[in-house]
Amino acid sequence: MCPLRGGGALRLLEGGEGPAVVLLHGRGNAASMWFPLLPELAREHRVLAVDLPGFGCSSAPGGTVRTAEDGLRFFTEPVEEVLAMLAPGPMTLVGHSLGGLVSLELALRGRVPVERLVLVDAMGLGPEMARDARLFFRLGPERVARVLGPKLFGRIAPLPDTPLNRRLAALGYELMTVPGGRAEATRAFNTLVPLTGGVFHRAERLGEVKQPTLLYWGEQDTVLPVSLAEAAVKVMPDARLVRVAAGHGPHLEQPDSFLSADLFR
Repeated sequence: MCPLRGGGALRLLEGGEGPAVVLLHGRGNAASMWFPLLPELAREHRVLAVDLPGFGCSSAPGGTVRTAEDGLRFFTEPVEEVLAMLAPGPMTLVGHSLGGLVSLELALRGRVPVERLVLVDAMGLGPEMARDARLFFRLGPERVARVLGPKLFGRIAPLPDTPLNRRLAALGYELMTVPGGRAEATRAFNTLVPLTGGVFHRAERLGEVKQPTLLYWGEQDTVLPVSLAEAAVKVMPDARLVRVAAGHGPHLEQPDSFLSADLFR
């Protein structure tokens, strides 16, 4: 746990030595969802996997969240504070979904030394998000998980049936059904993803991202369409797109392909 100046703390999983790689998960998950990738990444890198504020074992920051900019600061500023303390040298940010938006924002803010970006089916590239996904988020994944139970909930975004993935599915269900839910983080996320209209994005600023960026996207993503990445790669100065036959979690659906995608080029 890394204490924050204003109180509370963020949980991190850390291992390995070498250039820093920071892993930021999506809505409702935690750093532990990166387990399939951690051993290989830690062979040549210092890996820091962070529980985003309000998720996993991390505290929710104080303050009032009314606008989407407030919601983004809710998730970004505590991570920025921790990375400034723990990773003062150049780092690669790897962000999935909500974690991708946080990674993008950290690069744009320029207060921590981001050397590369890996954006995996990331929020923040444009206003599109599937209507069914918005409804799911607004209903609350935590509530949906409790109502459906582990077997039915696991069918919403199934991973290949392996022993490791069955353990990950069980962990994901446990994260979603914590007593009391994730009220603060849910409120902050909901400012970013309204039920109607455009979701929060930084499309107009993508041209400012000078870092080499890999957009790694599932072609069958039913949450954030691959067209977002196709548009982004045209305006980002140093970006490339890798498309894979997967859904919204291609790094977990096909971890070997993800690790072989030359993340640090």
